[in-house]
Amino acid sequence: MTSTPLLGTADDDREASIRVRVNGEQRVCFDGGKTLGDWLRNDLGLTATKLSCEQGLCGACGVLVDGAITGACSVLMCDIDGCDVITVEGLRDGARLHPVQQAFLQCRGFQCGYCTPGMVMSAVALLAESKQPSDDEIDSHFEGNLCRCTGYVAIRESVKHAAMLLQQERQGGGRA
Repeated sequence: MTSTPLLGTADDDREASIRVRVNGEQRVCFDGGKTLGDWLRNDLGLTATKLSCEQGLCGACGVLVDGAITGACSVLMCDIDGCDVITVEGLRDGARLHPVQQAFLQCRGFQCGYCTPGMVMSAVALLAESKQPSDDEIDSHFEGNLCRCTGYVAIRESVKHAAMLLQQERQGGGRA
């Protein structure tokens, strides 16, 4: 009796072409065993996504996968076939910064900048869920984002300022 390999085994997934929309562009990856973080940085040249702990604990590699904040270092490509990925590079509208990026600059919500892309992406995810988050909501949401350079006060202020900018944008019908 001959045995037939099971469909969808890890080896099969690693050889298949993985289709992912990244920052609005359809892309293909041929190594399902590669992490999203490695693929973004090494294959697509999207280096704003930082790889730090590479265990999904620090938040530096945060990107949006189908709208949810996700640690790119701990997601295999075979697990996101057909998904939509947004990196910090994909937030801009041409030369205009996203309101969260603008707020982080205006409120100095960064220090060395290493964790900033993940913080910005976490803020985008939070503000998609809560239009006016409280300090407790902000603090709770950012528990998975570690920064060794700041006391998080400027980050909290950046999120609040971004909420205000997004509110103005919604009232004005688009980015100013």
